[in-house]
Amino acid sequence: MIDHTGVTVSDFERSKQFYQATLAAIGYELLAIFPASVTGRTDVAGFGEDGKPDFWISRGEPNQPPVHVAFRVATREMVRAFHEAALSAGGRDNGPPGPRTHYGAGYYAAFVLDPDGHNIEAVHHAT
Repeated sequence: MIDHTGVTVSDFERSKQFYQATLAAIGYELLAIFPASVTGRTDVAGFGEDGKPDFWISRGEPNQPPVHVAFRVATREMVRAFHEAALSAGGRDNGPPGPRTHYGAGYYAAFVLDPDGHNIEAVHHAT
């Protein structure tokens, strides 16, 4: 089971704002910020829910190739809200909300590119 993951971003403040706005649509909050003086390496920010950060951004040279991260959400409405919030926050469309049956029956998702080109997805699995 994965405990946490993250991406490296070129503009920490811009990305922090992007992810705060985008992930709020799916119930995530900015839960932790640690400066380089604490981590010993770089600034990091953790996002999550229920007090547990599980998605982190860190200041630095962005991952190459860009990373793909998918967030599982409870409803199709949350997928649409995620996509709208990401575009409003400066993300680029990489696949509008809709069914992706080639990934599986009931797979409904939207994809956006963050400011560094990371492919960020919200997915709902209908049962």
